Amino acid sequence: MKETLARRSDSDAGTELAMRRTGMAFQRTRMAADRTLMAVIRTALSLISFGFTIYQIFKKLRDSGVMRGTADARSFGVTLVLLGVAMLILGIAYHLLFMRGLRMQREDMRLAGLVHAQSGFPASLTLITALALLLVGLVAAVSIISQRAPYD
Repeated sequence: MKETLARRSDSDAGTELAMRRTGMAFQRTRMAADRTLMAVIRTALSLISFGFTIYQIFKKLRDSGVMRGTADARSFGVTLVLLGVAMLILGIAYHLLFMRGLRMQREDMRLAGLVHAQSGFPASLTLITALALLLVGLVAAVSIISQRAPYD
């Protein structure tokens, strides 16, 4: 009888440990998704800023009379900005879909008693940053295309 109780408590401790490890694995996976979105943000920021810089340099050269006809540079700048914006949109969409699937899987495992799921998945600061950069990129693209302020 004592051996059965000892085995049962060892089993309960092992189950508890496995549940905690699984919970931590979900947190690590969530952080990995945030790091992936940060990589997308870095690349999109580079494209947006490089495209806008090219546009501004050639605009200043045209305005000072050093160069004529900077339409090709403007097109290239706009293309880079729009590429950065598109990349950001795809990265945000992928992040949202991945996190939704992760939350659903975690909830299924919680209902099955395989994980505690005591801590929540708060809003991602990385996602908020990506959305802010998306807004900046869209404003930059509109500014270049329309050749008006706020960035012109």
